[in-house]
Amino acid sequence: LAQAFPYCTALLSLFSRFFFTMASEKVLSMDEVAKHNTKDDCWVVLYGKAYDLTKFAKVHPGGAKLITDAAGMDATAIFDPIHPKDIMDKLLKPSLTMGVVDAASIKPEHVAKPPEAHKPKPKKKAVKAEAEVEEIEEFKKPPLAAMLNSFDFESVAREVMEPQAWGYYSSGGDDEITLRDNHLAFQRITMRPRILVNVREIDMTTKILNVPAALPLYFTATALAKLAHQEGELAIVKAAKKAGVPYMLPTLSSYTLDEMLAARAPDQVVFSQLYVNPERSRSEEYVSKLEKAGVQALFVTVDAPQLGRREKDMRNKFTQQGSDVQGDDEDDGAVDRSQGATRAISSYIDPGLNWEDVPWLKKITSMKVLLKGVQCGEDAVEAFKAGLAGCVLSNHGGRQLDTCRPGIEVLPEVMEALKEAGATKENFAVFIDGGVRRGGDIFKAVALGAQACGVGRPVLYSLASYGQNGIVRMVHMLQDELQMVMRLAGTPNIPSITEKHVITTNLADHIVPLPVDNLTMKTYQGLEPAAKL
Repeated sequence: LAQAFPYCTALLSLFSRFFFTMASEKVLSMDEVAKHNTKDDCWVVLYGKAYDLTKFAKVHPGGAKLITDAAGMDATAIFDPIHPKDIMDKLLKPSLTMGVVDAASIKPEHVAKPPEAHKPKPKKKAVKAEAEVEEIEEFKKPPLAAMLNSFDFESVAREVMEPQAWGYYSSGGDDEITLRDNHLAFQRITMRPRILVNVREIDMTTKILNVPAALPLYFTATALAKLAHQEGELAIVKAAKKAGVPYMLPTLSSYTLDEMLAARAPDQVVFSQLYVNPERSRSEEYVSKLEKAGVQALFVTVDAPQLGRREKDMRNKFTQQGSDVQGDDEDDGAVDRSQGATRAISSYIDPGLNWEDVPWLKKITSMKVLLKGVQCGEDAVEAFKAGLAGCVLSNHGGRQLDTCRPGIEVLPEVMEALKEAGATKENFAVFIDGGVRRGGDIFKAVALGAQACGVGRPVLYSLASYGQNGIVRMVHMLQDELQMVMRLAGTPNIPSITEKHVITTNLADHIVPLPVDNLTMKTYQGLEPAAKL
């Protein structure tokens, strides 16, 4: 009896928790939920719980139709490929959780079916101009070994991803000028190699916030990785370990924090990104969970008090839903579609976050705290004086304020300002992200003072194309490129890379392309082979 007593106690505890949960949450039949099946009375079942999404549907970033189409139904199969299981508990007030649904009452007709998987559109290829015949050429995904650089993954991802997912990942703010310039800025920095240096052995290893890394690179936080691949953030966690680089866990993930943390290898170190919630207690709870799990650093996003206008993403969602989907609501003035995502994001990101909150951030954790989204020297100095561990020079991947400068362009200004303020690379770490696509880009960033570079879209595109193995190969290609650049530049290890190895004279120059003058460009016809005349 004495031996059986612990098991009896555990069993009684289990039963008591079960009955307490059943008593505290109302149990509903699916027939009851099915009565709430209109846009004006919209209940949706997710993971066995019924939620009233009538108001939330109008501000859903993906459009109301995705929710109202599943009104009165179990939409778990549609919801699960994108969102984490606990997101509704984060976003909705407790009063909008209507109760637990009796699983036995759910019939096949109650389950909303996910849309059919996207198939790449066949490409048309002209065979003979004179015959005016076109041949349909189906897209065939090349083998992983055929990928030679990070751009190749982007080309494959565009073909294999769902159109809505591609629009979300690839879009930038407004005219996407900053999105494009993030990479073009690296081309405005030229190399200044040294010769006759012993470069027989190249050592790319370094430390990122005292965490060993295979090269000065980390995976930055990106939202909703399940849009790229079913394994989402779990695959990124595992790929980061294999590639030997840190991963910054995102707040807006497709998997729960517990699931991402569980995917780590026993000795794997991760960082985390944080959107500060208007309800500070929720952020404190989240940060406490990170710290207890051994997360080493907290990157607080400070460049998104409002969501930028990603028009490619907006237009894609509107086109997919059909031109008359929101007609009734918009005619009645019930919803402003252009502001829907902004209002939705404000429910979990505090636009009132300011410098006075920095002491609170430092107080709630012993982790290193850094600011992600600094875009000028003054703010970097302010962060240093506030006692923070560092900052990331970032414009949110060109998705927020258009025509602001790339992180690599801001870097020299920040390093100079920090030097004048008394900061050193040892007591204040500076990182950049945005536009990093080549090993040479990493070299240039390190030369100008960055401890490491963050990559986001290349991780997502390689994940979408080939899963976890794609990410690892993408990093290995960057390593190969960086090794070549370091050897040709005369720098055998990371500390030997200095600002004297690059020329930044034209970095801040933004040459605006002028309209083409067709008259002067086309009047003169140059000599061409007779076959082309």
